[in-house]
Amino acid sequence: MSPRQFYVSANGMQQSVYEWAGMGTPILFVHATGFHARVWDAVIDLLPGVHAYAVDMRGHGLSDKPAPPYPWQTVGDDIAVLSAALGLRGVLGVGHSMGGHVLTYAQAHHPELFGALLLVDPVILPEAYYIGALDGEHFATKRRADWSSPDEMFAKFKTRPPFDRWQEQSLRDYVNYGLLPMPEGGYTLACPPAIEGSLYMQASAANIYPEIAQIDIPVTIMRARTATDSAAGPFDFSASPTAPDLASRFQHGTDVYLPDNTHFIPMEAPQIVADHIQRLLRDLKSLP
Repeated sequence: MSPRQFYVSANGMQQSVYEWAGMGTPILFVHATGFHARVWDAVIDLLPGVHAYAVDMRGHGLSDKPAPPYPWQTVGDDIAVLSAALGLRGVLGVGHSMGGHVLTYAQAHHPELFGALLLVDPVILPEAYYIGALDGEHFATKRRADWSSPDEMFAKFKTRPPFDRWQEQSLRDYVNYGLLPMPEGGYTLACPPAIEGSLYMQASAANIYPEIAQIDIPVTIMRARTATDSAAGPFDFSASPTAPDLASRFQHGTDVYLPDNTHFIPMEAPQIVADHIQRLLRDLKSLP
């Protein structure tokens, strides 16, 4: 089933949301930096009948794109305000990479929102890494932004790491919904490189450990392979950014280590993510 797309006025901007109609406990999906809501399609397709929402974070997809900087706390506030506007309470939050970070922030500040969280290789760094925003320009700002077509981008990426490990549907969705048509012809990235770069530079200022200590719901952490476990070692930029001890920092945390996967777990192994979602939905249903 195709989702309906609509906008919600949240935290001073128009935020794009997709909704898949269904039954049971709703699920809110939040994507990674530089991605968009529809990268979750491959996972949601494996969950027939669920009621799901997926959001384009500010600066991404069809959502508004205010000028940088992009503090992560602001994006967390966006998700909290959006969730409240949608009437979500006690739902399942599923976030990948930065999406996992901002869901954690939203839950800490609005504990009624989620009944459980599934954080897929979240960008929650070891606490010592939080040293404030970085100066300079991130290499992501140099990304190629303009393409003749989604097919051109797909052909360029399909044999290039880390995209060569992705399922074809995931890569197709990434390029098809990650490009916007330009009035003069051709396509450009829906997340402008300047915004993506700003988000990366702000990551080390987003110390979320005070929020983590407040969260009193089940939280499952799915972690990809570390740089130590990769043949490329510390130069493997698809290695997990997640603090190895993160699950132990939550009151009710569960660690799931997946050494055969890179940071892009939902695109490589959507079935694994869907299986954990089904488990968490069963657990939420059994709660009094």
